[in-house]
Amino acid sequence: MADRNGEFGSFIIGFIIGGLAGAAAALLLAPQSGEETRTLIREKSIELKDKATETAEEARQRAEEAAADARARADEIAKHAREAVEDLRHRSQEIVEQQKERIESAVEAGKEAAQRKKEELGGEKSA
Repeated sequence: MADRNGEFGSFIIGFIIGGLAGAAAALLLAPQSGEETRTLIREKSIELKDKATETAEEARQRAEEAAADARARADEIAKHAREAVEDLRHRSQEIVEQQKERIESAVEAGKEAAQRKKEELGGEKSA
């Protein structure tokens, strides 16, 4: 089945190429004067040039739109990244403050325990 599709595709391509070659031969061999043929060729080349220019302009516009879209997406991603960094910075400061408070509490508890121990040892020496 795939082989038949390939043969059909080849047939269509050959048919199109043959049609184009026939049209070119008809233009060149038609019973027209050389001036008429040159005018016809000139008109067709102007049409082709105009189409090529139009296509190039459309492609340029699409490229500009795609670039603008990409810039907008990049700006949005950068904005989200800045927000995420700011959030992480804020949360890390909170964690540092919490740990600092815990350490200060632990140091204070250690000082109190050391003071009690010192008082206990001082009381034992007196006894």
